[in-house]
Amino acid sequence: MSTPVKFTIKPLCLVRNGPNGKLSLNPKVLKVLHGIGQPVVVVAIAGPYRTGKSFLMNRLAQRRRGFPLSHTVQAQTKGIWMWCLPHPRRANTTLVLLDTEGLGDPNKGDNSNDAWIFTLALLLSSTLVYNSSGTIDQQALETLGVVTALTERVRVRAGDSRDAAAADVVRFFPGFIWAVRDFMLELLVDGRRVNEDEYLEHVLRLWTGSSRVVQEHNKLRRCLHDFFPNRKCFVLPLPAEPKAMKHLEELDEGQLRPRFLQQADAFCRHIWDTAPVKALPGRAAVTGSMLASLVESYVEAIGSSGVLCLESAVTAMAAAENRAAVAAAVAEYRQLMERELKLPTASQKELGDAHQRCERRALAFFMARIFADKEQRYQLHELEAAKEEFCRRNEAASEERCRAVLQELWRDVERRLDRGSTPCRGGSRRFQEHLGELMEKYHRRPGLGVKAAAVLEKFLQEHEVLVRALRAADQQLSEHEKERATSKLVAAAAAAAAAEAVRAMEARQEEQRRSREEHQQQLEERLRHQLKVMLEEQERVIEHKLRVGARARWCWRCLGPWWWC
Repeated sequence: MSTPVKFTIKPLCLVRNGPNGKLSLNPKVLKVLHGIGQPVVVVAIAGPYRTGKSFLMNRLAQRRRGFPLSHTVQAQTKGIWMWCLPHPRRANTTLVLLDTEGLGDPNKGDNSNDAWIFTLALLLSSTLVYNSSGTIDQQALETLGVVTALTERVRVRAGDSRDAAAADVVRFFPGFIWAVRDFMLELLVDGRRVNEDEYLEHVLRLWTGSSRVVQEHNKLRRCLHDFFPNRKCFVLPLPAEPKAMKHLEELDEGQLRPRFLQQADAFCRHIWDTAPVKALPGRAAVTGSMLASLVESYVEAIGSSGVLCLESAVTAMAAAENRAAVAAAVAEYRQLMERELKLPTASQKELGDAHQRCERRALAFFMARIFADKEQRYQLHELEAAKEEFCRRNEAASEERCRAVLQELWRDVERRLDRGSTPCRGGSRRFQEHLGELMEKYHRRPGLGVKAAAVLEKFLQEHEVLVRALRAADQQLSEHEKERATSKLVAAAAAAAAAEAVRAMEARQEEQRRSREEHQQQLEERLRHQLKVMLEEQERVIEHKLRVGARARWCWRCLGPWWWC
């Protein structure tokens, strides 16, 4: 059963940045993220401090106030702040906004800390917004120089070289948007009007040659080409008049500049419409709970080894997610059975049919959440134990119901005995008649359940002493006839109980066989799907490498093939 998502009414600090530069998690906020079972679209923003990142994120949240703004030269945001909201375009999807501490704060004096904040934002997001001010000049590119250190800090697998990391790590990276704030220039390149994306590509063009100057020029640009094959750019003018910039949170829409509103709306619509759900290789969608496991693994690795191994983090997350998937599927099964069953059931088959229906739905629930389990370590063996528990409860409810009915019917027999309506002479025969009437009424009662025969057998055995006493006093019925009559009653009850037990055992064996076959079929279908996804990912990586190679043969000076120059 899906549980309602508890969204946050305001941003909360997810990753705290201590005075010594040590990163730590806020347990209460992490618990909020763990409680989100929906797929998440994660949009993170990074960039130099005091460039209006928080204001832009509030626009994405469609709130005037949210992420705190500052109107001084001192940076406001510390660490990474999170805001979980319902996605404005997609049902059953959560929009997670991450506002990060600004890069290059002179009061911090620790470039390593900047790099880790940026790396976390990069790895946690499905779309990364890099926010800078003015134009995309060399200074703006140098601030983004933390990208070149990613191969030193991030590995796909433990023991990978830097070259191997650079080739594979792109599979884990988000889409990239460069937001240029307070842009006041015309988009002209060599006298030709260009759009925002062409402006970005012009700035990121690679020079030809092998000199030190060319290598320095191309180093960061090549990283951006390799790491972010999907790039987009937005330029936004100053939001309001300079005097009003100190009170942005208090300004109405009509007090903001029309051109800014136009560009900001285009920026927000693009992210709402195109930013993908966070995904990992081999997985369709990442949920809030999975994202929480990832950030736990990343922050722990930063504090211990200083190198992030992505596959190790994914493996740890998958183990936690798969254990949770097993527990959630068993809980789903229990809830479904509670709704479908009314104990005691009329037969073991009725319970078995309900078990099959609920098991099928629990398996589908489990297969939708299981992740990276190629060895099939995680199985729903607990379902059989849960089913046995329902069987025990069903038998207990049946026994309780049967005893209550027998006690009610027996009170009528006792009243007859007390009134002397069953005298000693001939009393055994009449008592046998009373027992026969009791059994007929008992079998006509509805809702006795699966233990009806067994409880009746035990009841007759418990009252056999009374039968023998009446038999000893009865002089009219021969000893042989009395014993045979009593034995028939007991034997009939015993035979009915034994037959019911055999039928129950056969039904359970058949249910177990069908459950195993259905589970194996679903596992094989999921493995085929995972193989298809892995092949598609390999094709995308190969296509990306081919595109990068093709771009290297293009000259951006003359905007034509390199041999034109």
